[in-house]
Amino acid sequence: MASSKEFLYFVLEQLSPLQNITYRAMMDEYILYYHGKIIGGIYDNRFLIKQTKSAKELIPNTIMEIPYPGAKPMIMIENIENQEFLIHLLNTIYPELPKPKRLLSKSKPHSI
Repeated sequence: MASSKEFLYFVLEQLSPLQNITYRAMMDEYILYYHGKIIGGIYDNRFLIKQTKSAKELIPNTIMEIPYPGAKPMIMIENIENQEFLIHLLNTIYPELPKPKRLLSKSKPHSI
């Protein structure tokens, strides 16, 4: 099932207090970036983030989901309505995320 743009826009609105949130469409799904680092994405209308130690500490009952066949499990964010928590979560996990790799695609991520 492809993710809807409405769900993407809702998540982006929740993240709008953060600067430098961008996204890239990828096969009817969306990869999300924070200051150029991949934080996760929108897959089948689920907001999934990369696994980090801090994320697992902040979300004690972590639900792991596979975004697409063959991918590593990611943490599903259930309470996307809690904007304050989302902002705290992304700011906390950011230092643990790997540095961005050189983009293979010539298309640039979309800014919000």
